[in-house]
Amino acid sequence: MKYPTSIQNLIEYFSKLPTVGPKTAERYVFYLLRQHPEWLQQFAQAIAEVKEKTTICQTCLSIAESNPCQICSDKKRNHSVICLVADTRDMLAVESTKQYNGVYHILGGVINTIEGIKPNQLNIKALLNHLEQSASAGSTQAAVKEIILAFNPDLEGETTSMYIAKLLKPYKIKITRLAKGLPMGADLEYADEITLSNALKYRNEV
Repeated sequence: MKYPTSIQNLIEYFSKLPTVGPKTAERYVFYLLRQHPEWLQQFAQAIAEVKEKTTICQTCLSIAESNPCQICSDKKRNHSVICLVADTRDMLAVESTKQYNGVYHILGGVINTIEGIKPNQLNIKALLNHLEQSASAGSTQAAVKEIILAFNPDLEGETTSMYIAKLLKPYKIKITRLAKGLPMGADLEYADEITLSNALKYRNEV
């Protein structure tokens, strides 16, 4: 005997989520079946609005509610310092420390040979264009003086940091990276605020 089509379809959708297997997906669906219809309607609306009410900031390439995003449009931020992170989640992790007042650039991932992610699939060209525009005569953007490489301290993060550091050498910009407090193999997204704050404070020049 099979589940009704509506239940089976939902199980298949949940199974496509990261780290969610068929059994976990099944539990999710039966949990939803026990909820009030009004709550289910709100849940469905929240899912629909994820795409409807978000956009990509064309300056830093983060997921945001407006373009440019709140950080990029803030004149009080130090636009001469760019924190380079893999994704929006890592950006928010750095922001939670309240120790950083610069801006960001979302790389869109890290170099990963096992998963086939190559440098040309990341937002590196957009970063170089930003640097060239900021350095050009008459540019309205603040000249970039420092780039912070804020990647997970694992093999992929190290590979990405070394690649970008080498790529940016001709620009003669100060390149730093997160230091103290982040052990090898840790995920930036899950680091506590104090650890991440120390990593920012004691960052090293590359």
